[in-house]
Amino acid sequence: MRSIQTLLVAAGLMFSSFSSNGQYVQAERDDTIRLYASTPFDSTVAIRALARGNSSIKGVAFTKPKTKFGYKAPLSKRIYANKIKIMLFPVTPYLLEYLELRKKENPKKLKFVYINPAASYYRYEAITNSVGEFTFPNLKPGRYYLEGILPWSQTSSYNQYTGSGYNGYGGVTDYYDRKYYNVAHYDKIAEFVEIQSEGQTVNIKLR
Repeated sequence: MRSIQTLLVAAGLMFSSFSSNGQYVQAERDDTIRLYASTPFDSTVAIRALARGNSSIKGVAFTKPKTKFGYKAPLSKRIYANKIKIMLFPVTPYLLEYLELRKKENPKKLKFVYINPAASYYRYEAITNSVGEFTFPNLKPGRYYLEGILPWSQTSSYNQYTGSGYNGYGGVTDYYDRKYYNVAHYDKIAEFVEIQSEGQTVNIKLR
């Protein structure tokens, strides 16, 4: 009797070992398309462009609500950037290719553009006040690219069906309640700016 039990245990161990060794774990799919600029980034050019100068860029950052077609309504009231970060990059051949490549980005198709970490590192930052004003002081003459993400929300509504009832005319009336909800938006605001001479202050609208 004991020998039969021993054989059964041994057979179970062999089957367990065989099943474990025979498993194959399917690798996860990675359908992400990653795009990178091919132009080399020259950090020495960026460092020289960001050297201290006597010029400045002053501006106001804002956006406007979009129409149902996705365009900013020109006559709508401004939505000012309240305490957001504005980034300033020196314009380099690498940056120009990167920005052009970014036009092909499509998150719905898992297509993303990635920036060289060094190119992202060499930049200045400014924080807007509550009415969107910002300043970049101590700049040299040159060409710069400014960018920020401005978050804002829009209130929309819909009629929610709550039931039906007979009316005084022998018919049925449907009843609705007005429901409100907020839609979050994140607008990218960007602009190329050129300082032409030492000591110049350039005033811009970043939108």
